[in-house]
Amino acid sequence: MAGPVTAAAVVIPQAAAFDLYAGVLEGLTDSKQLTAEERAHYFGVLTRLAGTRGSGVRIGIGWGSVEEIDTLNILNATHLAMRRAVENLKERPAHVLVDGLAVRGLPCDSTPIKKGDSKSLLIAAASVIAKVSRDRFMLELDFEYPVYGFARHKAYGTPQHIEALLKYGASPVHRKHFRPVADLRQIELDLDD
Repeated sequence: MAGPVTAAAVVIPQAAAFDLYAGVLEGLTDSKQLTAEERAHYFGVLTRLAGTRGSGVRIGIGWGSVEEIDTLNILNATHLAMRRAVENLKERPAHVLVDGLAVRGLPCDSTPIKKGDSKSLLIAAASVIAKVSRDRFMLELDFEYPVYGFARHKAYGTPQHIEALLKYGASPVHRKHFRPVADLRQIELDLDD
């Protein structure tokens, strides 16, 4: 209900993928199936590999801002973030695997894979990079807007988050068109009339 949408692109050379998956990336799967500690572990492994000369592992991260989400809608802002993630790779790949449905506007050919984060090492790696990056950004927003508890719920619609919205209203980082933020805004407009 708040904060940007985040996407990641991960390149792992085919020659290294089997050894990595049988070694330091063993157990890597869909970020939603991993604990926060497991996600942090794989994030650390992937970012270290990306920073190691000769590994061939590359990471690109893309963001879609709250304003873009409110203007374009969440799907189009997500596609924009995905395009930015691919564009932020040091070397652009000729082809990418995409989690879910086809994405228009990518700077290269792509293959969509439904539930790809549980079927592809590359998509699983990208899901971990995106999730951890966004969660860490939400920790930063928690310092700026502590009354909402972003550090605890990462802007999901938990009872604590809803309670904070009712008590304090929406912050500038809340997505105006997402419920219940949109409902609160309508109530505020109705009260002003």
